[in-house]
Amino acid sequence: MSSKRGLLMGAGAVGAAFALLLSGCSDVGTQSADHDHITHQHEATPDGGAHTGGAHTDADIAFARDMVPHHEQAIVMSDIILAKRGIDPRVTELANQIKAAQGPEIATMQQWLTEWGAPAASGHDGHDMGDPSAHAAMGMMTEEQLEQLRLAEGVEAARLFLTGMIAHHEGAVTMAQTEVDSGKAQDAVHLAHEIIDTQQREIVVMKQILGSL
Repeated sequence: MSSKRGLLMGAGAVGAAFALLLSGCSDVGTQSADHDHITHQHEATPDGGAHTGGAHTDADIAFARDMVPHHEQAIVMSDIILAKRGIDPRVTELANQIKAAQGPEIATMQQWLTEWGAPAASGHDGHDMGDPSAHAAMGMMTEEQLEQLRLAEGVEAARLFLTGMIAHHEGAVTMAQTEVDSGKAQDAVHLAHEIIDTQQREIVVMKQILGSL
């Protein structure tokens, strides 16, 4: 009787141990599944880079391709005015603001073009590019106008800068609106909205400054 009771107790202990082992395996499996889920979430988390998610159209490509040289010229114009002495501080503050905003946007759009396998934007340094009438419609200055800005001083330089940049911004707003209306890449459309909002506000400021010079 004592022997039989010992066997039953031993069997119970083995059963409990087996159940504990199964429970442990279940926990490991759950932990592994949770780890895989966390890893997957981490891999799907944006890395902070300027990615468009892959989906894009010809309109998105045209927006980035045309806006890069457009922004580059705005930086050229800003550098010209910032190199001068005796310029109204409101104008120099605006020029620094334009450079700070548009420099990173250039890098972002160049990255998009690379991701999309599209040709790189051309027209570096703000020189005349391609069809002059097309660039006039974009509000871009000609090389002759840029040279006038380089040679001007004081109030005249400030007026040339503001007049040129107002037209430049108006062209950018038109280009950005086309992207909003026709683009598919979400990040590109978002940037277009930001360009519209920012540059419309700057146009108002520039007109106010121009009227007070």
